[in-house]
Amino acid sequence: MSALSPSGILKIGSAELEYRMIGPAPDKAPTIVMLHEGLGCVGLWGDFPEKIQAATGAGVFVYSRAGYGQSSPAELPRQPDYMHVEALDVLPRILDAIGFRRGLLLGHSDGASIATIYAGGIQDHRVRGLILIAPHFIVEDISVNSIAEIKTTYATTDLKEKLARWHKDADNAFVGWNDAWLDPKFRDWDISESLAYVRVPIAIIQGEHDSYGTLRQIEIALEECYCPVDVSVIAGAAHAPHREAASITLNAVSDFANRLLKFHGEGALGRAA
Repeated sequence: MSALSPSGILKIGSAELEYRMIGPAPDKAPTIVMLHEGLGCVGLWGDFPEKIQAATGAGVFVYSRAGYGQSSPAELPRQPDYMHVEALDVLPRILDAIGFRRGLLLGHSDGASIATIYAGGIQDHRVRGLILIAPHFIVEDISVNSIAEIKTTYATTDLKEKLARWHKDADNAFVGWNDAWLDPKFRDWDISESLAYVRVPIAIIQGEHDSYGTLRQIEIALEECYCPVDVSVIAGAAHAPHREAASITLNAVSDFANRLLKFHGEGALGRAA
């Protein structure tokens, strides 16, 4: 493919997905692919991608899934398997489109679940490890209760206006995610089996006060995984430790990334170690 611009649009099937590429291209250094949360997008990562790039020397690729940011709208309603579709259908085409050669998947919340499904369902030798921030492997009561509460917040406050700063169709972004999680059929969603098929090291980072998931999520990973699992529970942080405890989270991410990439013969700057 032609060289990636620092920002632009990827055409994946009928969807146009916005992206940013920070640092060296995938043919020059390892690439960390970042997968956003259920209401996230390229812009809502803030400067975290730049900080990761500076701390690792790797290229960092960030994109907005359909329905988010400036990407094409998603077809609604989302079905309970929407994260499997993103992981097993869309993500492989994105990695191929950008010329991904080696690196890590870093996901937050829904993005962490998508990364897990991908690594558990596709034995991709290019993926050397997973960094999962506030992942979901099962649906907990705390998750559903918090998502029901935010539905009320969206209907009664200025949350829609705030989201509209980041998403060109705030309703498509919010309703697509919120309705899927509140669908009674979604209570049976469970990707814990995927963990048993992951063959690369995993780092899990979770805030101790996460209102969307308990430490049971970490316990499931420790029970199911045959691969090494590093765990960081961030004191004082909630569902977004990369925003609420940015320095601590960045250190956990970069230490794991540099160790993994160096282990595979690629130093922190992507050169042969």
